[in-house]
Amino acid sequence: MSSPVRRDVIRVDLSAGTVSRERVPGDWRHDFLGGKGLGARYLYDELDAGVDPLGPDNRLAFFLGPLSGYLPAESRYAAVTKSPLTGAFLDSYSGGSFADALAGALPDAFGLLVQGAADEPVRLTVADGEVTLGDAAGLWGADAAEVDDALDGAVACIGPAGENEVAYATVASDGGDHHAGRGGAGAVMGAKRLKAVAVHGGPPEPTPKLAALRKEYDDAYRDDDTGRWQAAGETVESVDFANEVGVLSTRGWQGGTFDDAGDIGVEAVREASTGRENEGDAVPGGFRVEADDEESVPRGGALMSLGAGLGIDDFDDVARLGSVCDLLGMDAISAGNAVAWAMRAVDANAVDAAIDADLAFGDADAAVTLLEAIAVRSTDLGDTLADGVEAARERYGAATVPTVKSMELPAYDPRGAAGMALAYATSDRGGCHRRARPVEREAFARDEWSDADRVATVVGAQNVRSTLWSLVVDDFAGETMWEDLGAEWLGAVGVDHGRDSLAALGERVWTLVRLFNVREGFDRADDALPELFEDPLPDGPAAGRTVDREAFEAMLDAYYAARGWSVEGVPTAATAERLGLGPVVDDETPLGSVPAATPSEHDPGRDHSP
Repeated sequence: MSSPVRRDVIRVDLSAGTVSRERVPGDWRHDFLGGKGLGARYLYDELDAGVDPLGPDNRLAFFLGPLSGYLPAESRYAAVTKSPLTGAFLDSYSGGSFADALAGALPDAFGLLVQGAADEPVRLTVADGEVTLGDAAGLWGADAAEVDDALDGAVACIGPAGENEVAYATVASDGGDHHAGRGGAGAVMGAKRLKAVAVHGGPPEPTPKLAALRKEYDDAYRDDDTGRWQAAGETVESVDFANEVGVLSTRGWQGGTFDDAGDIGVEAVREASTGRENEGDAVPGGFRVEADDEESVPRGGALMSLGAGLGIDDFDDVARLGSVCDLLGMDAISAGNAVAWAMRAVDANAVDAAIDADLAFGDADAAVTLLEAIAVRSTDLGDTLADGVEAARERYGAATVPTVKSMELPAYDPRGAAGMALAYATSDRGGCHRRARPVEREAFARDEWSDADRVATVVGAQNVRSTLWSLVVDDFAGETMWEDLGAEWLGAVGVDHGRDSLAALGERVWTLVRLFNVREGFDRADDALPELFEDPLPDGPAAGRTVDREAFEAMLDAYYAARGWSVEGVPTAATAERLGLGPVVDDETPLGSVPAATPSEHDPGRDHSP
């Protein structure tokens, strides 16, 4: 018994109404694996600079990795596209039933590559290696749970926010329990008039060798620090952690601690929980709770942005806000920041009180009303905020809610952990904590960390995660694979990679994404933090701390030098050649001149903050 080898991609052209199968070049499969890496290779190859993210020429990939369906913990898929929120490369990941079903239904393919745009709403059905197009007009307007109920199989879909091209709309699965969340992949789906993808099938059958590896790594994950942390509190523990160390963004980034954090933290979630996701797995998933007769699975980022970020201390209200975002198909972090911006703007009289007279911190009902207006663009304020906080700032001025590359930040305040300042600024998809998360280690040893420690940790984590996201492994269970970066697993399916080549692959993928963004016009000026962080934190254990501008710029210089990029943050020709990207780089992509230093080894350390 042997497992099929993934070699193909299913290309769907919605403008032409066609589906075709094509072979992925062998060097692409070896040098980029799948997931993030293969998505980056396709986007760089097929998109012209400046392509409209919401136009028919953009691509949207639903990509797996070479080991999808076999790896430890929950399966994932990667949604890869050009972001309508940032204009940069976007890779976003989701678990749940859809990833396993896609892996089983397309055992010899990396997934779907969608281009063009349909004239009327459509859906895709995937079964037994085949993909068909069907009508979805009757589903247009339905929320994530309604679509899931209406279609057979495992479903990835958009809600009203995606249909209305909200710049941070998600791709939802399992009725809204899981999302490819940040950056607006759901808006790209909506622009293409693709309402849903339904997949018939279950996970692929592993070989005895793969089954034995799965058990070995499941056991290792169960006994690992990260596995024990996730089993105990999952990502909802992050509310308590961030508050304890004083980096919990509160009331629209006006404080670093929340007096009532315990009311929305891990103990509150445990008390409200009706059970856990994946109860039978080595490590269970998120906590299930009821909110307004709807079941939801709150995550740490949502609790931080929709709870402390909005000054809401009632857990039922926070769960209700999370459920609204889940059903409408909106990223809870960006949506929470959008509502927080509006609350601050009302406080500052920058938004006409007649528009949102009752919008105030702590008011969950008003927050729900605004979230619904954003999702369907039903008011002037909702329509503006649907394009993101920066769009609102440009129109109305006033309050500062921070973004990086136009993406709203998650609720870890970098003033309390300078490594997060570097992680946010250099994140390839915009202000994001999933590329590198030094906050947990640094927050307890702030005065012991040097800038060299911060650079080494951020660069190392970005590279390692680029490898693991090309395998498309669960973000937390993947930490059991950091020793060899998946070489043992790849050997089990006949893919020849050692630890060193996989480390180089991660750096190659990160650099190719940077080249994509450089071609789109991004440079050092975009690797920046807003001035807000030069003001001292007003409260908590990190009170008085700032992001020192001069120190940050020096740290950014060191980061570029470590990567072999120019002082403007552009990879050099020598770096491209060293990573095997010389033949890939096209004439439209500028390359940098002499970097400040040669690259060196980086230890990413390990962290598990969400």
